[in-house]
Amino acid sequence: MPPAQPLQSVRNIGVIAHIDAGKTTVTERILYFTGRTYKMGEVHDGTAVMDYMDQERERGITITAAATSAEWNDHLINIIDTPGHVDFTVEVERSLRVLDGGVVVFDAVAGVEPQSETVWRQADRYAVPRLCFVNKMDRIGADYWRTMEMIRDRLGAIPVPVQIPIGSEDRFEGVIDLIRMRAWFFGDNRDDSPHEGEIPEQYVADAGRWRETMIERIAENDEQVMISYIEGREITEKEIREALRRGAIANRFTPVLCGSALKNVGVQRLLDAIVDYLPAPDEVPPVHGVGPDGVEIERRADPDEPLTALVFKIVTDPYVGRIAYVRVYAGTLEAGSSVYNSTRQKVERAGRLLRMHAASRDDIERVTAGDIAAFVGPKETFTGDTLCSRAAPLLLDEIRFPEPVVSVAIEAKSKDDQDRLGASLRKLVEEDPTFRVEFNDETGQTVISGMGELHLEVIADRLRREFNVACSVGRPQVAYRETIRRSTEAEARFVRQTGGRGQYGHVILRVTPNQAGAGFEFEDQSAGGVVPQHFVPSVKRGIEQAMRNGVVGGYPVVDVKVALIDGSYHQVDSNEMAFATAGSMAFKEAMRKADPVQLEPVMRAELATPDEFFGDVLGDVSGRRGQVLATEVRGPLQLIRAQIPLAELFGYTTSLRSMTQGRATASIEFDHYAVIPQSVLAAAR
Repeated sequence: MPPAQPLQSVRNIGVIAHIDAGKTTVTERILYFTGRTYKMGEVHDGTAVMDYMDQERERGITITAAATSAEWNDHLINIIDTPGHVDFTVEVERSLRVLDGGVVVFDAVAGVEPQSETVWRQADRYAVPRLCFVNKMDRIGADYWRTMEMIRDRLGAIPVPVQIPIGSEDRFEGVIDLIRMRAWFFGDNRDDSPHEGEIPEQYVADAGRWRETMIERIAENDEQVMISYIEGREITEKEIREALRRGAIANRFTPVLCGSALKNVGVQRLLDAIVDYLPAPDEVPPVHGVGPDGVEIERRADPDEPLTALVFKIVTDPYVGRIAYVRVYAGTLEAGSSVYNSTRQKVERAGRLLRMHAASRDDIERVTAGDIAAFVGPKETFTGDTLCSRAAPLLLDEIRFPEPVVSVAIEAKSKDDQDRLGASLRKLVEEDPTFRVEFNDETGQTVISGMGELHLEVIADRLRREFNVACSVGRPQVAYRETIRRSTEAEARFVRQTGGRGQYGHVILRVTPNQAGAGFEFEDQSAGGVVPQHFVPSVKRGIEQAMRNGVVGGYPVVDVKVALIDGSYHQVDSNEMAFATAGSMAFKEAMRKADPVQLEPVMRAELATPDEFFGDVLGDVSGRRGQVLATEVRGPLQLIRAQIPLAELFGYTTSLRSMTQGRATASIEFDHYAVIPQSVLAAAR
C-alpha cells in the first residue's frame, strides 16, 4: 500500500448498527472482495478477522472497535467495525468522532432497532454522512419496504432507494440498480462474480416506479436536479450520481442499498456506493480548534498544514506495549518524529507508525492529512488528546463519554494477584473511558464501574486471560447518584489554632439545582477580594471532594450549580487546605438544606415477544416499576417499548427467556437518571 494516497481517493468509514444486524459479516465480506483477506471469516464459526479477541469469538459479538484498510477501484478505504451492544457504545462514539462517513446496517426482518436509533443519533451529533445497507434480505420475514418506512418514521431521515431487491426470503436472487436500470444477479457459489443482466419482466413496472420516486426525492433536495425535473429533461446517470453524492455529503438524504452479506449478495455494489457517495477527507468541513490565546483556528485537510491529529483510542498490546490510534486531520505525522500533546502540554515521540488490520499491523513511514493509523509507545497520551506541531499548537474538542451505571466489587485471590490487579486495571482504564476504578476507604474494597453487566463481565474475563490475574467479582450494584431540588445558601468557617501558625478559611456558598445531565458548574461571585483569587480553586476542589459522597445515601452528587458569594480570610493563617475544607463543609451543609434526593438510572427497553406471552411480559414490566411507552405489532411479534429502573433488571434476560420459552428478546440501554420514589427507598432501608 502506498505511504501517501491522494486525498480524493481516501474514504474513512465506520460500519455501525444494532447488535446482530450483521456489521462484522459486512466488514468481512468487504475485506474478502477487496482482496485484503483470502479466506472469508464467519462470526458464527468464531473465525471473523475483525472479531479478534477471545471473548468476541466465543460470544459471537463485537466488543472493541477494530480498524483495517482495504482498496477498491483505486481508492483506499479505512474501515472501523464497531460494536452493536449498548454496553460498548463508547466504541461507536469515539469512532464516529474521527470518521468521515458511515455505513448503517439494518436487519431486514427487525428493521430499525433501539441501538440503531442510538448510533444514528450519535452520527447526527457529529454530522456524519451515511449510507444504509438493508442486510439479511434472504431471511424469513425480511421486508425491505417496511425497513425503509422505519428509517423515515423512527430516524426522521429521508431514505432514497438506489436499489430494490429481486425477491426476498428464500427467493432473494439479486438487486436492481435504479440508476442504470440494470439487474445484478448473484450465484450460489460465493467466489462467483455477480453478473449483470436485464431486469426480470415482472419487476420492470416496479423498478420504473421506484426510479421515479428516487429522482423525485433527489429533486426535492437538490436544486440542479429540480430544474431538470421541472423542465421535463431526461436526467442522466452522471447527474443522478453527482446529486446523490452532494445530498449524502450534506446529510440532506441517505442512499439505501440492500443485500445479504452472509450470502455475499450486494457487497460489491455497497463498495461502489462507498466510493461514489461518501466524502473524501477534503470534502468534509475543516476541523476547528482553539489556540493558546483562546482564538478559534481552522485546519484544512492538507498535508502541508501544521500537524493536527486526534487520539481516539488507546490499546495495550502484550507484545508491543501501548498503541495510540490517531486520525490525522492536517499535516503529516512521520515515524520517529516528536509531536506536542496540547491536551497534557507534553512532548511525545511517535515511534513506529502502523497501518492496522484488526490484530495484525504493517509498518509505515508516514501518515498524511485525512488518514487513520496508529503509533507505538505513547507515555503521556490518552483517548481524546490532541497531537499537533509545537510551533503551531491548538486544542481540538474532546470526545465526551457517558457515565458508568453499574458497579461491582473486585478482589484478587492472592498477594501476587493483588500486585498485578492494580497495574492491570490502570491499563484497562486507559483503554476504556467508560470504565472506572475506585477504592472505597470505608469497606476497603476496589470497586469497578461500567456500562452494564456484560461490560464488567468482559473486563473480569480479560483480567483473568490477558493479564493473568485471578480475581473474584461481587454482585452488580447500581451506580446511584444524588442531587438537590431547591436553592439554598450555607456558610462554613474552618478555624484551627494549635500554637504557632493556624488554619483559617471562611466561605458562603449558594447552591442551585442544574439541568438534568448538565453536571457540576462553579462560579466565583465574591467581590472585593473577600476570598483571595489564589484560594478560589481550593474552594472548588473542596466542593468537588464533598460531591463524591452525598448526604442521602453517600452517592456522588450530580447536576448542581455552586456559586462562591462571600467569605473572609486571615493574613497569616489562611491557606489552600483551610479553604478547601471550608468549601467542603459549606457544600455539605447546603446540600442538607436543599431538599436532597437520590437518583437511579432508568433504562430504555424494547422487548419483542410472541403474542401468547404478551400479557405475561407486560405484567412483569409493571412489576419491575416499569413504565410502558408504546406497543406495536411487528409481524408475528408484539413489541413493547418501556422505561424500567436498572435496579429491577439484573438477570432480566434470563427471566424473560424462562417466561417465554426462550422466544422473546430484549434490547436495553441507558436512558436517564430519575428520582427514586420514597416508598422504594423506605422499603430498601
